[in-house]
Parts: sequence; structure tokens; C-alpha cells
Amino acid sequence: MSPQFGDYQYEIYLNGLAGVLPTMPMAFAELEARAASALAPSVLSYVAGGAGDESTQRANAAAFGRWGLVPRMMVGATRRDLSVDLFGLRLPSPLFMAPVGVIGLCAQDGHGDLATARAAARTGVPMVASTLSVDPLEQVAAEFGDTPGFFQLYTPTDRDLAASLVHRAEAAGYKAIVVTLDTWVTGWRPRDLAAGNFPQLRGHCLANYTSDPVFRARLAKSPEEDPQAAVMEWVGVFGNPLTWDDLPWLRSLTDLPIVLKGICHPEDVRRARDGGVDGIYCSNHGGRQANGGLPALDALPGVVEAADGLPVLFDSGVRSGSDVVKALALGATAVGIGRPYAYGLALEGTAGIVHVLRALLAESDLIMAVDGYPTLADLTRESLVRV
Repeated sequence: MSPQFGDYQYEIYLNGLAGVLPTMPMAFAELEARAASALAPSVLSYVAGGAGDESTQRANAAAFGRWGLVPRMMVGATRRDLSVDLFGLRLPSPLFMAPVGVIGLCAQDGHGDLATARAAARTGVPMVASTLSVDPLEQVAAEFGDTPGFFQLYTPTDRDLAASLVHRAEAAGYKAIVVTLDTWVTGWRPRDLAAGNFPQLRGHCLANYTSDPVFRARLAKSPEEDPQAAVMEWVGVFGNPLTWDDLPWLRSLTDLPIVLKGICHPEDVRRARDGGVDGIYCSNHGGRQANGGLPALDALPGVVEAADGLPVLFDSGVRSGSDVVKALALGATAVGIGRPYAYGLALEGTAGIVHVLRALLAESDLIMAVDGYPTLADLTRESLVRV
């Protein structure tokens, strides 16, 4: 019989018989606490922090507790199938790694983008690689192995630069372009403000810009000769407050699937669908960009209904396999995690991410086994009740 994701627990228990105990935490709370000791304070505040008093960030995670999965017995869930079809790709699970703009800094060696890509190769869990990275997007893609990767675009004000980034991603083998809509300006983040720290202003995670010919052509001197001038040029070009009038232009840049990230309102879903996008990404940026909003999970059912069959990616507040299963039951096609894998990376690099991914998948798989849901198609809105 082929292995199931839940079999990861047997590896752990068998190692325990030999006296080998896990070096990585099993639950998110301990993972977060240990990562807090491993990360530099400035990086920790950036990764762990949210907007305002972080009530939206907390609400994202708490929203999952308002739903309960109804057990179904005697359905023969001996074998589970967690595979999904996404943009013509057959993926072994619905899990993906959401873009994290400072993931490069979370690794002890300062190359977390590459470590994350290697974890994707080892697990089959796709990575959405951020525009803001320590290593150029081509080098990140080269580590994916047979696992597909997606490229997240912060659309710059320079349309030629935007086109260059998209075309580079296309040439490097990325399978979709994820356009983030809610970060053309940075939200009010008290933790970062108190530390006076914004990593990109210090020249971090700008490799996709400094390696780009269009960006370099905007500079009087090369980024190597005058790195501060390159940073200031980046400040001026980074954020483009897109409107629906820009959608035909975005669509014209590539034949790759285009996914719009940050959509939580059904009317926005309909406009995106009518504009020819290939997927919707329901997210409130994990509560990092705007405080006082509704949890992303509460927006998910309306987004799925309005998507009318388009794939719906989801993130924000996912901390466990239980959260993954509930998001799938509410209609998500694929479910993304951010902070959990960043913390795994901080502790043990690629191996730490692999553990986090395998643990999430194992818990998801075992919940489906115990509660009687053999396939993702069996997980429907009727599988859940409000608690």
C-alpha cells in the first residue's frame, strides 16, 4: 500500500522506540515560542507582528474555533485522497506555502527562499515565491525539483519592470502569477514602528529588483556601487494601487494563470472573474496590513460562491491540520500557511519546514480518517456546524 500523510506519526513513534525523540515542536504554540528565541528581534517583529493592536490577526486564528467538523462513521476511510487539480496541475495535497516577503531572513544562513524551495521539492507542497526575496527568482525556481512553484507579484509602478518580472518568472518555469492587491502601501505595524525597522529600507530582500535589467537601467550607478540609491529607487517604484482598469494590462502580460490575492468581497470576485483571471486568493494578509477587518475565514464562503467554479486559494490564520480541513470544507481549493513554515525554517532550515508541512498534512489526513471523509470531495459545507 502506498503511504498516507498520516503515516508520519508512525515514523515518530518508531524513532521513539529507538530512543530518538523529535527535535521539532508538534504544536504551533511551541513552534512559535521556540522560533522567538531563534530569530533576530527585528525579523521576529516583522514575521510575528500584525497591523494595529493585532486584533484582526488574532481573529483570523480564532475564527476556525467557531466551526466544528461533524464525524461520519462506517464509511471505510481506510485510504484518503488529498490530491487536488489546480491550474491544470495535479498536486498531492491542497497545502501550499504562502508568500512571505522576509522568508530569506528567517534562515540561519540568510537564504531562506532557497531553503523553502528545497522543502517544496522534498514534500510536493508548492511555494508561492515572493517578489521580495534574498535570492533571485531564477535561483529559487531552480530548487523546486518536480514540485510546481508560483510567483507572487508586488506590481511596481513601472509597467516595463512589472512585465520584466513576470516574463522572468515565466522563463524560470513558474506555473502561475499571484498578484497581491493589498500591499501597495504598508499598513500600520506597531511592532516594526517601535523598532524603527523596515527590512527593505535596509537593503534586504531586494534581489529580484537589483538583478532585473529594467530596474538596473533606472539607476545612475549599479546597485553594487550605490546600494542606498537602489533602495531609494525601490521605494519610489514599489507600490502600484491597481484598479480594475489595470486588469486587461495584467492579463496581457502572460499566458500563465493569474490569481488575484487579497479578495474578500463577492463583488470583487465577480469583477475579477469577468476580467479573465484564473483564480481567486481569499486573504487579509494574515492581519498584517489592516486592523479592524473581518477574519478571512468568515469571507471565504461568500468568495467561493461568487467564484462560481474558479479555484479559490485561501490563507490567514491557518495554524493546524484542523484549520486546513475546515477551510477546505468551506470551499477552498488550496490552503496556504505562512508563519508556521517561517518558524520551522528559523529552527531547522529546510528540515524544519519539511517537518511543519508533514505535521500539518498528517493531522489533516488523520482527521479525515477518524471523522470519515475519504476524499476532499466529501468535505462540504454540510460537514461543518457553527459552534
